[in-house]
Amino acid sequence: MDKKKTRLIALVNIGLVLAFVVVVLGAFTRLVDAGLGCPDWPGCYGFLTVPDGHAEVAQAQARFPETLVEAEKAWAEMIHRYFAGALGLLILGIAWLATRLSRESSEFRSSSIAIYCLGLLVLVICQAAFGMWTVTLKLWPQIVTAHLLGGFATLSLLWVIRLKLNRHGISSDAALAAHTLSTNSGIRRHARLGLAVLIVQIALGGWTTSNYAALACPDFPTCQNEYWPEMDIGQGFDVFQTLGPNYLGGLMSSQARIAIHVMHRTGAVLTLLVLLLLGVRLLQLDDYPAQSRVAVKFMLTLLAGQLALGIGNVLFSVPLWVATMHNGVGALLLLSVISVNSRTGSAESQD
Repeated sequence: MDKKKTRLIALVNIGLVLAFVVVVLGAFTRLVDAGLGCPDWPGCYGFLTVPDGHAEVAQAQARFPETLVEAEKAWAEMIHRYFAGALGLLILGIAWLATRLSRESSEFRSSSIAIYCLGLLVLVICQAAFGMWTVTLKLWPQIVTAHLLGGFATLSLLWVIRLKLNRHGISSDAALAAHTLSTNSGIRRHARLGLAVLIVQIALGGWTTSNYAALACPDFPTCQNEYWPEMDIGQGFDVFQTLGPNYLGGLMSSQARIAIHVMHRTGAVLTLLVLLLLGVRLLQLDDYPAQSRVAVKFMLTLLAGQLALGIGNVLFSVPLWVATMHNGVGALLLLSVISVNSRTGSAESQD
């Protein structure tokens, strides 16, 4: 039992690293406009790797005459697929091992970890479908945004499973944090609100990038030299827009993209205020344990970094490394807020 649990923890740890890499590679792929670097799925121009050499390139071009073979973009897309595929196989192993542990131990079964792992497997299968539709529907923003959210959800669920494995024998620090907050339902509600607001903000970020609206406001703190510029919110958030033919580069009007960008900025301000206030409230608790304080301070550090990267995207016209880091730090911020919720939420079971 202990060996299998140790093996499961190791697999989940590897999965966390892989999932984070997949999220970052997904962002990189979008940012270098390589989402259609391979016009088919799961291969690339009918090959398992990027076509190389005159004969393969000629064959690929004959199969997809409307799409020019660009090796750099194709490799960006395929490397992302390779890592995503490896993550999928690993999650299959995690679900299998967790199911075995659940059958062998009633204590492990009561923790519901196996159910979470099976849910994770279903999620990653859905992610594969969204990955296929991203290509076949030619970067339809709804699918691209859903695919991005699915990646964040996969990483988050792996983190939740890791936290539950830690609490399968809850740490004294987490138990003390739960006891401290057992009578403070206001902070628990605040933590949940912070998580909800952050998820909405991540979705707004996905909608911004999938509609190529990151450069709609080239100035800061104003947008088009106004604090509330002319914008078309209706078109910007029309989730029932028709398909295609090809969304590479975006199809929305300038006013619609401005609306998306402004709403993302507005969401950033709201997220900043909610999470900053949450951190201050937690740090002001006299008997809040040291390790939990470190987790809160880490969350606030990531929040500050994410704000700086977002402003940097605007001031420096979305440089590749800044925009990629913006996605990566956003993922880490989400995990940190989940951790804070895990510690505050633990109190409920002891109320």
